[in-house]
Amino acid sequence: MMEQVHLAGEDEDELYSGYNDYNPLFDTENLQQDEGFQNAVKTSHGRRPPMTATRQFAIQRGQMGTTAGARLKTGLVSSMGARPVTGIAAADGSVARPMTAVKAAGYSSTGRGQQFDPMNQASKGPAPPLETKNEDTPEEKIKNLEKKVNGLIEESCLANSRGEFSLALEKAKEAGRKERMLGRQRDELFNGEQVNLDQTYSVLFNVANQYEANEMYQEALNTYQVIVKNKMFSHAGRLRVNIGNIYFKQRNFPKAVKYYRMALDQVPNTHKEMRIKIMKNIGIVFVKMGQYSDAITSFEHIMSEKPDYETAFNLLLCYYATGDRDKMKKTFQQLLGVDLNLDDEDKYLPHPDDKHANLVLEVIKNDALREKEKEAKEGMERCLMAAAKLIAPAIEQSFSAGYDWCVDCVKQSAFTDLANDLEINKAIMYLKQKEFSQAVEVLKTFEKKDSKCASVAATNLSFIYFLQSEYQLAEKYAEVAMTADRYNPAALVNKGNCLFVQGELEKCRDYYQEALRTEASCTEALYNLGLVNKKLGHLEASLDCFLKLHAILRNNAEVLFQIASLYDMLEDTPQATEWFTQLISIVPTDPAILSRLGELFDNEGDKSQAYQYHYESFRYFPSNIEIIEWLGAYFIDSQFVEKAIHYFERAAVIQPNQVKWQLMIASCHRRSGNYQQALETYKRIHKKFPDNIECLKFLVRLCSDLGLKEAQEYATKLKKAEKAKELREQRASSGTRRTGSGRSARGGSAGGSAHGIRGGSADSGHGSRQSSARSGSARRSGKTRASLPEANGPYEVESQNVDASYVDPLGPSTERPKTAARRRDQTEDEFGDEELGDDLLPE
Repeated sequence: MMEQVHLAGEDEDELYSGYNDYNPLFDTENLQQDEGFQNAVKTSHGRRPPMTATRQFAIQRGQMGTTAGARLKTGLVSSMGARPVTGIAAADGSVARPMTAVKAAGYSSTGRGQQFDPMNQASKGPAPPLETKNEDTPEEKIKNLEKKVNGLIEESCLANSRGEFSLALEKAKEAGRKERMLGRQRDELFNGEQVNLDQTYSVLFNVANQYEANEMYQEALNTYQVIVKNKMFSHAGRLRVNIGNIYFKQRNFPKAVKYYRMALDQVPNTHKEMRIKIMKNIGIVFVKMGQYSDAITSFEHIMSEKPDYETAFNLLLCYYATGDRDKMKKTFQQLLGVDLNLDDEDKYLPHPDDKHANLVLEVIKNDALREKEKEAKEGMERCLMAAAKLIAPAIEQSFSAGYDWCVDCVKQSAFTDLANDLEINKAIMYLKQKEFSQAVEVLKTFEKKDSKCASVAATNLSFIYFLQSEYQLAEKYAEVAMTADRYNPAALVNKGNCLFVQGELEKCRDYYQEALRTEASCTEALYNLGLVNKKLGHLEASLDCFLKLHAILRNNAEVLFQIASLYDMLEDTPQATEWFTQLISIVPTDPAILSRLGELFDNEGDKSQAYQYHYESFRYFPSNIEIIEWLGAYFIDSQFVEKAIHYFERAAVIQPNQVKWQLMIASCHRRSGNYQQALETYKRIHKKFPDNIECLKFLVRLCSDLGLKEAQEYATKLKKAEKAKELREQRASSGTRRTGSGRSARGGSAGGSAHGIRGGSADSGHGSRQSSARSGSARRSGKTRASLPEANGPYEVESQNVDASYVDPLGPSTERPKTAARRRDQTEDEFGDEELGDDLLPE
């Protein structure tokens, strides 16, 4: 017994040594580096042909017996001694290893090159193809039709989101038709048992929405009524809100309130948000109806349940309408106390030491949630500013005291930044009431405040002083505003305006350009830059500025006028005509633009269009002498002398001291063959202007032709008038000679020099008017005289020179008057006495 016990000797270092020893033949981890194994694989042993099943079985059987025998001979030694032998006795009396009933799934050492087929599928051949779905069955047809209906509903909604309302309605109607077809098929196959109510509801609801989007309100109401009256649709009563909205759009407020209340009754108390929204609609409808007490009840209920700034502002408006000062103050304080549920703004501040936090900040600072927070905050500030401006004059005896109360309340709230804005609004209110000293006093209080407020206040001060023509102070405060905030475009524009008034056009242009570099959408700087370039003669650059401004301010009359005027100055008549036509579509009653367009057509030779626009100008401004003269000349040129009399009579009413129009009326009567009326007209003219030689000449001629005895009397008066005229001319010429000789005796060459300068100025001025082919009134004057007949008549003679050059109605200012027409003082003597030549004397 003790012989079998193994004792640890003293020389043995480790008690459990030998347990990790193993035969290196079983090491499979380093087979790739085993040279003997790799050589064996490369030899013919590794390339033996696969064995047949019979040979494989025999070899395996022989190997199995050998192995078993070897095991029986040697056995296995473990720490517990010899391992017991298990198995079944062989035929020769030895114990053999039993064979397992199932071999390894699909694996055989002799199966190299064969396909893995554990289920023996290769012998069966390839799998048959899948059976195709039979779409001719009624169930499949119904499913396909349902998919088509849902697809049409989705297409309709997408078209509505893109603003294509007509297409959305067409798709919705098509979905309705297919849904009805689907319902009929279900009734035929299933006897009405399988009904898809959700799909029917979706189709009807979408059709009603598309009708409403296309402003087909009656059809939308009918569709909503079909849904609401169907008891099978659960929660369909809420759609009465939509019905109320349609009646609200139709301004049928009593019915809108009715349906809002019906919807409110069907919404359970658990849906608090929905009930509050419906109550808000009811309050707004009551405001529209003027029932402020009922509106106050609705808004107060909302403020007690879940206050928001829109409801508080509406409640304040109702109290303002009822004139309740105390409630206005209370509601304004409630408005300041509304919680916007916004997160702390500090989380959007950069972290200098945390790069990961800065990366997160870059992602969230402009995301959808941040934009929604900004929108809510801006809406709150807008309501606060509007409420303060509204109630400030009403809650106290003066608006100044009211503003002070509002500013104090704002300073005690979470919106302290708005206090400065309210102070600036207070100054603007002083401006509106033309209390400039008070406005200046308020704005000057911002000089010692933070840079932003100081810049805004200085900008407004500069604007006030500029309007008061105190250009030095305006320039001073413009510089103060620029010092506080160099990137303030309004301050740069004010500085440029001051330089423009001083005539420093190049410098002011630099400031306008700097303002545009600071803010590319500064329309004032862009407009003024265009005017400066126009004044400097840079017409192309000016046109470029106004075209850019036109892209920003569409359909702006001032911009369109400048573009058309520049094209006219560039002698591009087709473009000028096109832009003036666009301008007429915006300001159709501006007589100056109508006459300008008439001039363009007149220069192109289109008399009919020219007459049309001149006549429209005359309708809106019937006292414009130049238009009256053009119309009279047009009818004389068209051989409609009788129609010209009407316009000359109006001119005579406007300028009763001008004999020219009376002579034109008489000449028209004479040309039309109405000599008796012409004689009466000349007699009236002679009675009012007894020294007029032209009138006496025509009286002598008419009386002689008609054989009247008065001819001799008028001839005597004519001789006296001519002698008096000669005497006046002699006196005038002698006086001129005496003045010239005295001046030459005193000044010698200096006098001649002065005379030359004066004459040169007059000639240059006259030449500039003649060379200005694009000036409006000069063209009209030339065309009018050219169209008058050259036969006997007083309107053919040369009159005194009149400065009729066109003056830019906008000028250097940034605002254009409502009409660009020049309204002269019609009573001043601007035509002078005209004289008939000797060739008009009767033969």
